[in-house]
Amino acid sequence: MELTILALSFTLLLVLGVPVAFAIGLSSVATILAAGLPVAVVFQKMVGGMQVFSFLAIPFFIFAGELMLYGGIAERIIRFANSLVGHVRGGLGMSNVLGCTIFGGVAGSPMADVSAIGSVMIPLMKKEGYDTDYAVNVTTHASLVGAIMPTSHNMIIFTLATAGIASVSMLGLILAGLVPAIILTLCNLAAAYYVAVKRGYPTHGKFPGWAMVLTAFLAALPGLFVVVIILGGILSGAFTATESASIAVAWALFITAVVYRTLTWTNFLKACAKACKTTGVVLLLIGISSAFGYFLALYEVPQKTGELMKLVSDSPWIIFLMINVLLFILGTFLDMAATILICTPIFMPIAMQYGMDPLQFGILMLINCALGLNTPPVGTVQFVGCAIGGISVGQVMRTILPFYSALGMTLLAVTYVPAFSLWLPGLLK
Repeated sequence: MELTILALSFTLLLVLGVPVAFAIGLSSVATILAAGLPVAVVFQKMVGGMQVFSFLAIPFFIFAGELMLYGGIAERIIRFANSLVGHVRGGLGMSNVLGCTIFGGVAGSPMADVSAIGSVMIPLMKKEGYDTDYAVNVTTHASLVGAIMPTSHNMIIFTLATAGIASVSMLGLILAGLVPAIILTLCNLAAAYYVAVKRGYPTHGKFPGWAMVLTAFLAALPGLFVVVIILGGILSGAFTATESASIAVAWALFITAVVYRTLTWTNFLKACAKACKTTGVVLLLIGISSAFGYFLALYEVPQKTGELMKLVSDSPWIIFLMINVLLFILGTFLDMAATILICTPIFMPIAMQYGMDPLQFGILMLINCALGLNTPPVGTVQFVGCAIGGISVGQVMRTILPFYSALGMTLLAVTYVPAFSLWLPGLLK
């Protein structure tokens, strides 16, 4: 009875348009009242869920990304990407993909990625004669790579969502995401090139030469070095993943304020305000989801879900496919952090039961959540891209299939070829 109340109240509140965090909290309170338990249980779980030392990495990674967004790093990355592939057919689209991938590596946020690169590249592509739907689709899909890059705060959220289920290290998850990130980038490049050829987009001059590429790379290198610091520091044991986040902030401040001198006082305050707002939303979701997760465990939701799946098939291939479909559907309605926190305790034990490694499941989860960021009705990344391009979501969705296919192929590769996500972490064992 209580489980029915939890599920129905949560679904009803989402349908009514209640923000996800409040929908989770109110459905938890309704379940507590129905079960006759003290309401204080909800608040105890909320506070306990947020009192984790590792959570310090989340505001730091978010702040580092915002500093890079407002500090002018994106423009140098775009110039470097354009020097590499700007001369091929549909070169601006290819440059857009590389620029989003590189910036996603230093910012770790699809939202920051589409805001920074999209605000430059989408108007530029429109000016050069590219269709708006193409410019938006290229940008929004390429920006999703940031979800599985080393500076992604969603990786931290996933590692904490696995508490009590499996031991997942932050370093292992970072390494697990690198090869899938490369695969996704290559698939995005292929999709961008395919559409460019199909629509007859022009080339843009000749290859500028390796000297120009080197010059552009050196200009972007200080901003890119944050990834080297994080990976090098963690791999060498110099500092933990949590400490690396604070070092990323210090480096971003130094590069944008001292080296590039592009971070103004106004933009610094904007970065602080945006980081505080985003951190508040994420931590509220984490706290509320801890209470929600308590009820999922109490009423054995993972076990019951697994039993229902067994009624369909016992084949791991079919089970993994069902998990992907369910995660995709839920990801279109929920924020990325909420999807990770709610769905990891449900689906990870099932995936592990059928032989999937926790690290592999982590990348599968992050890619599915990223796909949800670019799919209505929530689709926050897509809405930002459409707002920059001045085009409706409906127009963009009509031509989205090649780019969806790129993401889908990467997801299937991660799901059914464990080596793509487990090869690098395996080198450390």
